[in-house]
Amino acid sequence: MEGHRTITRRLFLAGMTAKADRHIGGQFVNDAFPVGHRMRDHAAFASPKQTRKVPIVIVGGGVAGLSAAWRLNKKGFRDFVLLEMESQTGGNARWGENEVSRYPWAAHYLPVPNKESALVRELCEELGLLEDGKWNERYLCFSDQERLFKAHRWQEGVEPEVGVTARDREQYKRFGERMREFRASGQFTKPIDIGAKPTPLDTMTFEDWMNHEGFDSEPLRWLANYSTRDDYGAQARDTSAWAGIHEFASREPEEKGPLTWPEGNGWIVSRLLERVKEHVQTASPVYAIRKLASGWRVLTEATEYITQAVIFAAPSFTAQHIIEGAPPATGFVYSPWLTANLTLDRWPRGEGYAWDNVLYDSPSLGYVIATHMSLAVYQPRTVWTYYWALADQSPQTWRKALLERDWGFWKEAILNDLERAHPDIRSCVSNIDIMRLGHAMARPVPGFLGSETRRRFLQGEPNLFYANSDLSGLSIFEEAQFRGVTAADRAMKRLGQSR
Repeated sequence: MEGHRTITRRLFLAGMTAKADRHIGGQFVNDAFPVGHRMRDHAAFASPKQTRKVPIVIVGGGVAGLSAAWRLNKKGFRDFVLLEMESQTGGNARWGENEVSRYPWAAHYLPVPNKESALVRELCEELGLLEDGKWNERYLCFSDQERLFKAHRWQEGVEPEVGVTARDREQYKRFGERMREFRASGQFTKPIDIGAKPTPLDTMTFEDWMNHEGFDSEPLRWLANYSTRDDYGAQARDTSAWAGIHEFASREPEEKGPLTWPEGNGWIVSRLLERVKEHVQTASPVYAIRKLASGWRVLTEATEYITQAVIFAAPSFTAQHIIEGAPPATGFVYSPWLTANLTLDRWPRGEGYAWDNVLYDSPSLGYVIATHMSLAVYQPRTVWTYYWALADQSPQTWRKALLERDWGFWKEAILNDLERAHPDIRSCVSNIDIMRLGHAMARPVPGFLGSETRRRFLQGEPNLFYANSDLSGLSIFEEAQFRGVTAADRAMKRLGQSR
C-alpha cells in the first residue's frame, strides 16, 4: 500500500540521525552471509583434511534438515551426518537467550495442527504437546493473544475494528464466507501436497483476486496485506491468489492455540536436536557436491564425505552454486527480513500487553513478547522480538539496504516505529540486537505452484533429494517438516533398492 511506502521513507529519514537518549547497546548477530557470498562467487575453499564414507548426508540444519534426521533416526537408520553452515541449527527457528529470557529470532509459534497434518501431530505426541487427544495447555498461548494499535488506541485481535463501517463489516462477512467455501474444497491443506491441484488462482495475484471479487474495504485490504507480509514476506500484489487464500482457508474455524514458547519454535528445534545431535556437525559449510559414478562427493573444508545419497535441505536457490549439474532456481523468489530482539529494563507506560502486538500504519509486523509465556508473577524486565518483512520494494533493493545500512540506522528505524504506540520506549530499552536475513523465506509468486522449475526440484537428481520448504512456496513449519521427512523416506527407499 502507498501508506507503507510513506512510512518506510519516514523511517529511513529518521534513521539517518540518532536521537539523544540513554545509551542503547546492541549489534548485528548471526551474520553468515559472507560465507554464502563466497559460495555464490565460487571463491576458493581449503581442501578437505580427511575423507569419510557415510550412506546419507543431509545438507542444512533448519527444520527440514532436522526433520529428515528425525525420520531417519526413528526408522532405525542411524548411519548419516547432518552438515549445517552456521554455528547453530534451526534456520528460521533459531533462538537466543540473555539474562532476562530466551527469545526467538524468527518463527515463534506452531499453529495447532488438524488431523490432516499427521506428521506434525506425530511429533507433537512425541514431545508431550498432545496427550490422549488433548493439547497441553502449558504450551497453548496464554491470553491475551493478539492486539492491534490503530487510531492511537489498542484493540483486541488483529482484524481491524476501530473506525470500521457497516460496509466494511459486510465485506468482512462475505470474505469469511468465501474462505469457508475454499476450506470446504479440501484444496488448502498443510502440507499442501495433500490437497493442492492445478488452479487459475495460481496465475493471478491475491490483490487482483480481491479486486475481481469486489473486496475494496480499506481495513479488509490491510488485513489481507498484513497476512501475506506475515506469512510470506510479500505484499498482496506480489503473492499468488492461491497462496493468499491458503493463509486464511487452511485455518480451522475454531482453532485453538497457537503453541508457543519463550524461544518460539526454537523449543521444537531443541527437542529434535536432543534426538539426533550425535549426527550433527555445525559450522560446516558445504561448498561443493560433485557426482560420482554411484553417489556423490560432499566437500567441506574439514571433511570430504563419500555418500550414496544427499538430502539437500538448504534453500534451493543455493543448489546451482554448490551441486554439480543442479538447475538454476528460476522462478524462486525470496523475501528479505529484518528481526530484532529488544531488551527492556522496564515496561513502557500504558495499558496491558498481549503476546502479539501489531501496528496498523506500519511497514513492520509489530512485536511478540518473549516473556508472555512465563509463569513468573512479577516481571520487571522483558524481551520483545520485532519483525519487519521488507516487502514494499524489490527484494534486491532491500538486500542492498540491509548490507549498506549500519546497526545505528536500523536501531533508529525500529525505535521510531515503536514510538508511535509507546512514546517512552527509548527510556525503556537497554539493548537491541538485530538479525539481517537477505533470503529469509520463499515468496509464493503467481505461477510458482505449477512451474516447471518447481517440478524439476521436486523430482530431484539420481540419489539427491531436495527438501527445503521453498519447494512448497510456503516457509512454514508444516511444509519444512513434510519436505524433510519425504526426502528421508525417498533416500532410505533408494538405498534399500540399491542394496
